Amino acid sequence: MSIEKLKIEDAVFTYIDVETTGLSPRTARVCEVAAISFMGAQRLGTLAELVNPGCPIPAQCTGVHGITNEMVENSPAFGAVAPRLLAMLENSVIVAHNAAFDMGFLRMEFEAVGLKFPDRPVLDTLALARKGWKFKSNRLGNIAAELNIPNENWHRALSDVEMTRKIFDYFVAAFKNSGAVSVKDIMERGLKVC
Repeated sequence: MSIEKLKIEDAVFTYIDVETTGLSPRTARVCEVAAISFMGAQRLGTLAELVNPGCPIPAQCTGVHGITNEMVENSPAFGAVAPRLLAMLENSVIVAHNAAFDMGFLRMEFEAVGLKFPDRPVLDTLALARKGWKFKSNRLGNIAAELNIPNENWHRALSDVEMTRKIFDYFVAAFKNSGAVSVKDIMERGLKVC
C-alpha cells in the first residue's frame, strides 16, 4: 500500500530540521541535523547530530543557532550521518517547517556524498499554517508560542523538530475534525513539493 493511502494513525511521520552555515545550499553546508519519527503517539526513533561542515561557520550564523566552529570540529561529516537518516526516512512522510529550505540542503548534502535523497511525500507546516490559519507570524517559534507550545532553544535542530511535531499534531487534530482520515487527506490540505 502506498504511503498516501495509509490512515493517519498508521503512517510514520519523520520530522526533520537542519542548521546550516548560510542560507543557500549552493554555498553553505549543514552543521546540525535532527529527525524524530512517530507513528501515532509512539516515538520510533531520534537522530540529533552536530555535523562538521568542512568549512567555517560564519559569526552571523552562530548568532542565530548558537553552533560554533569548536562545537563541530570533532563531529562526523555528513556522510557518516547520512545512512542513519536514510534508515529513518524509509517509508516515512517527511514533515518540516519551511521544507524547501531543509530539503534543498539535504538533497545537496546527500548528492555530495554520492547518495540520493529518497523520494518521499513532504509536508510543510509553514504551508499548512499559511493555508489554514491566521497566525501573527508564521515563523516556527512564533506559531509555537501562539499555540502555547514551549519554544526554548529555538533554532537548534532537535528543539525545532519537536516544535514542528507538536504544531503538526495540532494541525492534524483540526484536519481530523474536518473529516481527514488518510495521509492523502492531509497532503491535499497542504502538500509542499520540494
